[in-house]
Amino acid sequence: MQCTLLHKRIAVADITLDDATGTIQKIQKVYAPQHLPVGISVRGGVVDRASLNEWWTDRAIPASRSGVRQALETLNVADTKLLLTRCFGLSLSDQYWIRPERAQIEWDDVNFFDNPFSDDIGDALFGRTKKTDGFDFSSPDNTSDGCLKKRWKIINGKRCLIKGGSNPFVQQPFNEVIASEIMERLNIPHVPYMVIWDGDEPYSVCEDFVTKDTELVSAWRIMQTQKKSNSMSVYGHFVYCCKLLGAPDVVPMLDRMIVLDYIIANEDRHLNNFGLLRNAETLEWLGFAPIFDSGSSLGYDKLASQISVSSGIDCKPFKKHHDEQVKLVSDFGWIDFGKLSDIKDIVKSAFSAERAKERVGEKRIEAIAESVARRVEVLQSIAQSHALIKLTTDDDVDKNIAADYIHKQ
Repeated sequence: MQCTLLHKRIAVADITLDDATGTIQKIQKVYAPQHLPVGISVRGGVVDRASLNEWWTDRAIPASRSGVRQALETLNVADTKLLLTRCFGLSLSDQYWIRPERAQIEWDDVNFFDNPFSDDIGDALFGRTKKTDGFDFSSPDNTSDGCLKKRWKIINGKRCLIKGGSNPFVQQPFNEVIASEIMERLNIPHVPYMVIWDGDEPYSVCEDFVTKDTELVSAWRIMQTQKKSNSMSVYGHFVYCCKLLGAPDVVPMLDRMIVLDYIIANEDRHLNNFGLLRNAETLEWLGFAPIFDSGSSLGYDKLASQISVSSGIDCKPFKKHHDEQVKLVSDFGWIDFGKLSDIKDIVKSAFSAERAKERVGEKRIEAIAESVARRVEVLQSIAQSHALIKLTTDDDVDKNIAADYIHKQ
């Protein structure tokens, strides 16, 4: 299929898509190389097709998504990548899309920020559709990432993401609420979440923080803008790339994200669920995106007895364990620990509904509350030690090492 890749109303390049696989076969004329997706290299006027193809296929629903196989069977579609062309590649995270050759459509007519979209794909992904054919594929659900069950809905005129949890505890929706409240207390820019119920199943709900004029660019894409030196850490490389782009206030927001993830023992802050915001038309970098997607935390998949373990907890994206990653924080002075004095109550409040207690279990809730309280205490000790010895992250940025001060308390 011949089509044009556009960035809102700006034609970026003519491309050929394989009808059988949904991948980019060829890149023809390039109109606006500066509007190519971030991290796509152009050398001698030639666009790196492999990296553009990776970006394009990454827009598809991952094959590992819960319920996706049944949804594809219902929709009679062989692969999630083939769903991309059915909705012109449109998303609620950025402003890229494709227009088939000779199609008489414009951005203002089809984008999901201004126009309604179908519930058919979301219904299929949730196993709730009664249709057998005649599906309307015009939906941002075709371009949503992640492995948990999720869908977009328009609620009171707002574009909202509804997201489930994973068995056996289905804890992630409650974790999002807890993380939101902690960030609210600490004045960390974030996406607010709430929990809704569908029968016995809890789901988190949040409003889209991307607007029709902005877009989210993941940390992974940011890091593709420069070749990483072997002597530079992942943290250092990300900060370096952001500095070259001119993005403001990156290190203070990284401090806040790392602290939040330490408190909630987040195990899945990967390079695709944080990043920067930019203006889609002027390409101006607006700064760090509000923190979102914090559900895979608080021992979400562990037994109550395992949740009490406070050290050696796995993490991403900069170090393998939180005990090491928290050493990257350059400044703790912004934390008002008094705002977390009732941290146990914050946790328990998220599970206050009777059906939440039944679903998660009171013993488990108590273990979560205790573990968070302990981490806040340890974090306060770390912050006090940091203030005394005035450590910085300079060595880590330059030499891929982090100062060891946790054991100097």
